[in-house]
Amino acid sequence: MGKIALTKDALLWCMSSIYLFAFVSLYSQIPGLYGDNGILPARLVLPVDSKPELKKFQHQPTLLWLLPAIGLDVPNGMDFICILGAAISLICMISRRMRDAFMFAALWFLYFSVYQVGQTFLWFQWDILLLETGFLTILLAPMHLFKWRDPVYRHHDSIMMWLMKWLLFRLMFASGVVKLTSMCPTWWGLTALDWHYESQCIPTPLAWYAHQLPEWFQRLSVVMTYVIEMALPFLFFSPIRNLRLFAFFGQVLLQVLIILTGNYNFFNLLTIALCISLLDDQFLGRHNNKNLSANQSSLMSRLMSRLSTTISLVTYAGMVYAMVKYFKLTINTKRYSVESEVAFTSDEFFEAIQVAMPYTIGFGIASLALEVLSALWRCLSEDSGFFNKLWSLFQCLIMTFAAVGMFTISLVPHCVVDRTAYHNLWPEIHKMKESTDFLHLTHSYGLFRRMTGVGGRPEVIIEGSYYPESGWKPYEFMYKPGNLSAMPPFVAPHQPRLDWQMWFAALGSYEHNKWFVNLIYRLLDGQQEVLDLIAHNPFENKPPKYVRAKLYHYSYTKFGDTSADWWKRRNAREYLPTVDKDSLMDYVRKSGIIKKVKKPKKGEVTEEPTLAKEITVQIRELIGHLPGPTLICSLFIPAVIMSYFF
Repeated sequence: MGKIALTKDALLWCMSSIYLFAFVSLYSQIPGLYGDNGILPARLVLPVDSKPELKKFQHQPTLLWLLPAIGLDVPNGMDFICILGAAISLICMISRRMRDAFMFAALWFLYFSVYQVGQTFLWFQWDILLLETGFLTILLAPMHLFKWRDPVYRHHDSIMMWLMKWLLFRLMFASGVVKLTSMCPTWWGLTALDWHYESQCIPTPLAWYAHQLPEWFQRLSVVMTYVIEMALPFLFFSPIRNLRLFAFFGQVLLQVLIILTGNYNFFNLLTIALCISLLDDQFLGRHNNKNLSANQSSLMSRLMSRLSTTISLVTYAGMVYAMVKYFKLTINTKRYSVESEVAFTSDEFFEAIQVAMPYTIGFGIASLALEVLSALWRCLSEDSGFFNKLWSLFQCLIMTFAAVGMFTISLVPHCVVDRTAYHNLWPEIHKMKESTDFLHLTHSYGLFRRMTGVGGRPEVIIEGSYYPESGWKPYEFMYKPGNLSAMPPFVAPHQPRLDWQMWFAALGSYEHNKWFVNLIYRLLDGQQEVLDLIAHNPFENKPPKYVRAKLYHYSYTKFGDTSADWWKRRNAREYLPTVDKDSLMDYVRKSGIIKKVKKPKKGEVTEEPTLAKEITVQIRELIGHLPGPTLICSLFIPAVIMSYFF
């Protein structure tokens, strides 16, 4: 692999941007989600007791334990953390010299701190992926103490970049495998995309058009998804540059298509950032023309180039052959289509995975070993002077130790897709993984494991009324489907976490989503912080006396329909029976979401707010009312422009 100095810096810049999206998006929703009057008050996760803060921190490491020392309660503390995280992200985006391990360690710990109290609204795979990628970013970023100098390339950077590739491999390979190991009939029948575009959480307008594509194209698209997720990841570690670039473009194509048709916040951008680990500086436009021309003129170089081209063509042909064989691809000239069908059984697939998993581990060990040996060789051959060589070797050995440790504990979540491989891992590896679980350093992944919404996406519609006999009025959410004529939005990289959880709630029942009952109580109480998370409140003067929820099945309209609506729906069942505020009082008292306010006694002196609290409150009053996408764009675009001048 060629030089990666520019490539590494591009990945660090992307990580700075993604941290900005994550912190700012969460900041815009803190009062309604985690405030004292929010749906899941964060103070309930951090109970007040007599234990020393250090003991609490060791049990549940989060910066929020320490912020009362500067006068910040839990909601203000979350505001403070997000503001600080956004500020550091902006600095890292703008200045290359500030993108060092210390800054990324701060970003990781700040996000880790809010994740600890985020509860169900922060328990998404992309939040976990950000923590794992963020920790690897700390190892990749330079220990740059002298800010007046430009950071320099280090030989062990390629080892840390390899860890990024390994994470990308685990993410994509597992995402492909679980689609079939879940035994979901839509994935096995290649019909998953017949439902995906309308059943995903928050579709974009383009999803409506993608849903109208012919059935044969949807089935072929599922086949291509399997190839991109299960076959191409093995090319990530290829010594042949063309194959790595082919894998890169395949992964990016898939992520871009998902971005165009679905609002998955920063997840797809984070995956694309991981794909940068497949590139080199030559791809990004930096290479030595003299050396390149000299190499091209040599006989050995020409022979190697032709050999690489031949191997690449054979690989492409082999993949096409495998697609035709295992998915029975045939061209139907009468219908001008490509027919496809799964040509293997579930038993054959499970057996193949059982055979393949040990090879993926061995493949990873061999690839990492070659990367380490290559880095050690560069330390000896490219550095001048005995002490420089010794210092480079020392750094390389330290990072090798860290890389081997991260790779080892990652084998546990990697093997989750196959029980045999999981149980065959050494017990010591499981113990190592368990000892680091509290830091969330590595995780298993599996996106779109089962296709939901087959036959119509379930959607919960909350309605309120002063008098049930006089009719009900629906609450309109910011981004999720509700109004049949409302166009689906483009909202990524912002994640409206309440809208997302409403999607999950529709897949189950309110009994298994306690936060939903909290939401209903806040609506009955007319709590403004929660109402700010909703697009339209039909009860502006005073809150409703009664609230209920109904479950509908939504489907897209079709081309040629006379209606201008985007959606059509049918009533499925009652989701939550009619309730009033009094009927929920016993529940909310036990849940603790109602904060008891102590009235100051006569003559008691109230504490003056600290400087930190005043600044946090002022910033909230200044920009807190802005929608998440607006706030993100207002910070991201100027940062991109300024980054060109620093």
